[in-house]
Amino acid sequence: MKRFGVSLEDNLAKELDGLVKKHRLPNRSQAIRFLIRKHTVEEKWSGNEEVGGCIVLVYDHHKRDLVNKSMDVQHQYQHLILCIQHVHLDHDNCLETVMVKGRASELRALADRLIALKGIKHGELVMTATH
Repeated sequence: MKRFGVSLEDNLAKELDGLVKKHRLPNRSQAIRFLIRKHTVEEKWSGNEEVGGCIVLVYDHHKRDLVNKSMDVQHQYQHLILCIQHVHLDHDNCLETVMVKGRASELRALADRLIALKGIKHGELVMTATH
């Protein structure tokens, strides 16, 4: 473990303290570690390294042909898909999570194709580094 001092402007120190409070971190050091790890993971997304993730989709299952179109897209990207989970939120709405692993650009392309399907009410890709 390395120890070092950090000088921050007052407004940045307040932001750091807000981060500590928001995430219930024990101290500023843990907040700085959190920020460095977050930055490192996000750099891998733009660097197109291998990442893992989850595509979250909410849709009306009554929407005509949506499930078939979604399956067609998923089959085109089957090499990225690890697992799919489908649950019924209510009579009309379904929640589907698609667990994925691969190059960040490929995961974004898959997510974009799925989220753009007519009938998808909400969609989001969450990624994290695999290493």
